[in-house]
Amino acid sequence: MGIGSERGFSMTLLTMNASDRFVANSTDIFQTHGVNLEVGYDFEVYRTLLAQARPNHTLGAPFDPDLHEMTAENAFWIVGRTEQGQIMHTQALRMLDLDGLSVGEYFTQRFREFPPSGVDLDLERSRFRAGPSAKRMRGTCAYQGEYWIAPGNNGLRGRSLSSVLGRYAFVQAIQHWDPDHIMAFMVKATAMRGLAEQGGYMHTQPGALRWYLRGDDVPVEGFMLHMDRDDLHYVLNLPVQDFVALAA
Repeated sequence: MGIGSERGFSMTLLTMNASDRFVANSTDIFQTHGVNLEVGYDFEVYRTLLAQARPNHTLGAPFDPDLHEMTAENAFWIVGRTEQGQIMHTQALRMLDLDGLSVGEYFTQRFREFPPSGVDLDLERSRFRAGPSAKRMRGTCAYQGEYWIAPGNNGLRGRSLSSVLGRYAFVQAIQHWDPDHIMAFMVKATAMRGLAEQGGYMHTQPGALRWYLRGDDVPVEGFMLHMDRDDLHYVLNLPVQDFVALAA
C-alpha cells in the first residue's frame, strides 16, 4: 500500500494497539484489491484531483480552502487509486474549532457552513436539531466528509472495501489528532441502508438535519454519525476480515 504525504507530521507514538493491528491487516486487503492510498494536506491539490475523478462534483464547503483556513495541522484528505492510477476513492477530515461549545451548540449556530455539495438550498428554511449525544459531545472533534467510492472498479464497492476505507480514516484521525470525537452527516436514505455502520460508525442520530431545496417543500433529511475515542478504538479492535470478503 503506497501512502504519500506532502509533509512530515508529529505522530503519537503507539505500541501494538488497535490502530497498529488495523494498519497491518488492512495493508494486505488493500494490496489484494490493488488499492494505493495517499494522504495529503493541500486542498487546492485535492480540488484538482476531484475535478479529474468526479467532474460533476464540487468540493464541499466544509473543505473549501477559499472559505476556511486549511492547514496540515487541522485537515487532511485521502485519495485511493487503482493499480492503473485511476482515482477510485476520496474522503477528507477536518478538526472543528468548537471554542468551548458542545457539538450540538456548534452546529446549531453554524450548520449552514456544512451544506451538501452542488444543490441550491433554501438556507432560511433549513435547520439543525441537536440530539442528546450532540449536546453532550465536548472537547476536540473531527468532521469527516467527501466520502466517495467510484462505481465499477471491478466491483470494489461490492466487496465491503468501504468498511476498511472508513476505518482507515479513523486511524489517520487518531494518529494526527487523537480527537475526543469524530462525526459526519449522511442522507437519511443512505443511512437507512446500513452504510453508516458499514463505514465504521457505532452511533447515529436521526433527524439531525433538514435541508430544503429552493422551490421544494419536501426536505432532505440527514443523520448525524458520531463516535468518541473509546468507540474508535473498539471498532479498530474488531477483526478486519469480518467486514471484507477477500477476492478469490
